[in-house]
Amino acid sequence: MKGADADVHYGSAGEVSTSARDHEGDFVTRNEEEDLRRGLHQRHISLIALAGAIGTGLFLGLGSSIQTAGPLGALLAYATVGLIVCAVQFALGEVTALLPVTGSFVRHAEFLVDPALGFAIGYNIVYGNWLSIPAEISAICVLFQYWTDVNSSVWIVLVIVLTFAVGIAFIRVYGEVEFWFAIIKILLIIFLIILGLVINLGGIPGVPRLGFYYWQTPGPFVPFIAEGSWGNFLGYWAVMSRAVFSFAGTESVAMAAAETRNPRQVIPRACKRVFFRVSMFYILAVLVVGMLVASDDPRLDNSSGDAAQSPFVIAASAAGIAAIPSVVNAVVITSAWSSSNQALLAGTRVLYGLALKKQAPQIFLRTTSWGVPYVCVLLQTAFMSLAFLSLSNAALTVFYWFVALTACGVLISWIMILINHWRLLLAMKKQAIPLSALPWHNSWTAYSTPAALVMCVLILLTAGFPVFVPGRWDANSFVSSYVDIPLVLTAFALWKLIKGTKVVNLADIPLREALEEIERNPEPLEPEKKGWQKVAGFLWD
Repeated sequence: MKGADADVHYGSAGEVSTSARDHEGDFVTRNEEEDLRRGLHQRHISLIALAGAIGTGLFLGLGSSIQTAGPLGALLAYATVGLIVCAVQFALGEVTALLPVTGSFVRHAEFLVDPALGFAIGYNIVYGNWLSIPAEISAICVLFQYWTDVNSSVWIVLVIVLTFAVGIAFIRVYGEVEFWFAIIKILLIIFLIILGLVINLGGIPGVPRLGFYYWQTPGPFVPFIAEGSWGNFLGYWAVMSRAVFSFAGTESVAMAAAETRNPRQVIPRACKRVFFRVSMFYILAVLVVGMLVASDDPRLDNSSGDAAQSPFVIAASAAGIAAIPSVVNAVVITSAWSSSNQALLAGTRVLYGLALKKQAPQIFLRTTSWGVPYVCVLLQTAFMSLAFLSLSNAALTVFYWFVALTACGVLISWIMILINHWRLLLAMKKQAIPLSALPWHNSWTAYSTPAALVMCVLILLTAGFPVFVPGRWDANSFVSSYVDIPLVLTAFALWKLIKGTKVVNLADIPLREALEEIERNPEPLEPEKKGWQKVAGFLWD
């Protein structure tokens, strides 16, 4: 392995030891092998990605997409982004199978592209997660107001304590919590899709059969900004930008690779199957919502932030089913808390990975005796107190300006994953190593990765296009769409200037060493599921 002769190692009590080899954090380090615990299984990894992607964007946000682009425009947008997600997931799976390290594509960027890029992307993810948890907690407060007038500070304290408890516990506790939250969300979305079809097809007494009536009146598309075909396309494009953020979370599947059992088998399998499940849920949900609610329905203008704005709730209430709003509200609360847990895991593991590369203070390498980087968890928990800003209207405005800085971070992460994979393919070719030597590879990713990369860059650069139309300027929209780009570029330039890093030469990327590492440490084959596990495991196996 490349690097110096010794590797500083911090254990549970912070003692320092050395190892004969220094991976410089490129491969799985001694810190990860000895200080972390492989407590995540196949079912945890698959459903963690599902739990992250199925949230408020699906339960509450589809109505605004239908309103913007119409039922067919929204369906095409989500289908397009689904294909992009497919390319991203397969690219992530191929690189992670070679390098199953904590921090995932942040560490991959340093190995395959440039250390300065890994630094910039890493801190972009870290501060993004520092701010996203308070935003989720603020959303939870709004959701509880649907039922009760209890002071929001009570819910803030409760969620902070629960999120910290999950974050500091065994990694398997996190896995189990996310597993069952994902099961609840999957069961609800399946139920809502079936209920929507029953309502639409006239299965509720007194409710007429609608079929595709709303696709004809007011129509399959809604012109956005302009008229005619160009307006229809702009509506489709505007929704595609939103769809990206609805799918956010799928990229976190590999963040805790060093805490996953048999990651070279488990994570690629999860990447492959998560795409199909998430895409199926979203596309079916968009199709059903477009059949249930007209794009010009005034009820879609509801911006309460709770279950009342859900198109499923609108349709169920119109059909006289009174219990649905409370059920949806309850599950959306669990979705928001699930997102908090996932943000805590992603933020802490990336910070730990940055410390491994000596791009963050070495104190962040300290772990508990049960394998949790507790200093990272404590720091991120401190930032959760920003949620108290939601108790003041003026402070809340400032807080959401900070949150807006991270809004386009999802696309930046996807772009990084695709660049990493493209560089891997180029390096394999440069070093005359057959792609079949990779632990996991699909021949069509050589074409899907560059195509998805172009699409992600286009969406990133045009995400805020409505603000440039005369009379539609909105500072919040501009900030959320673009300000994260110069922040990442500035961090990249500063680290490059300070450390004098260079783009890694394709011929110098230690691919053969990585492949030899796999041969030296083969993973045992995953046991074949039998009985009830085989039947129930269709969701994650």
